[in-house]
Amino acid sequence: MSELSVKDGLNAMEVASYLRRNSDFLKEFPDIAMLLRLPREQGPAASLASYQLEVLRDKNNELSRRLHDLIEIAHENETLMVRVHTLTLSLMRAASLADTVKGVVASLTEDFHTDLVRVVLFQGDPDLPAADWLLVEADGASSMPAFTDFLRRGEPLCGRLQQDKLDALFGTRAEEVQSAVLLSIGEVGMLAIGSHDANRFHPGMGTVFLRLIAEAMSTAVSRYAGDD
Repeated sequence: MSELSVKDGLNAMEVASYLRRNSDFLKEFPDIAMLLRLPREQGPAASLASYQLEVLRDKNNELSRRLHDLIEIAHENETLMVRVHTLTLSLMRAASLADTVKGVVASLTEDFHTDLVRVVLFQGDPDLPAADWLLVEADGASSMPAFTDFLRRGEPLCGRLQQDKLDALFGTRAEEVQSAVLLSIGEVGMLAIGSHDANRFHPGMGTVFLRLIAEAMSTAVSRYAGDD
């Protein structure tokens, strides 16, 4: 047995004695197991070699899982970006306020597979369609006091909305909405998306794509602000 010296005054025998008394040591410090060099001959060392192989296999499986998750997220983000880009182009081509809001609702329903959409506008227009997804409050935000704090902050609201907000936005279908996202579209209104799935929208979710949609819609709708 080699009497190699170890820092702090320990020698190889003392280290070996410690490891014998603490058989779970390598479970707590697997990185040390990965650094050990084992003899090639068969014997008790084989069990440690198996342990090292198991640690490597677990790490490889974990890295593979993480890589797979990252690839899936990248694919989803790419798909979402293409859809947002397509929606933005359609808003640029819209020739009226009515075409703009109809284009948004159609895209959210067909391309983003949403369950319920509500567009709230703080201005009227005779060409706007009579539809359950459109709420026109020509008197402005003051006519919807339940949203005063939300509009002042201007930040996306995700998750389970308060009942007064659900009732104001979705009316008789409010009970269907298990989760929702509420977006401010500048000074011209709001966009609400409701889902039958309680987990689709939640407070911790990313809102980058939602913000892009809201900004594109705000810019498009603002072109007709003040039109008769």
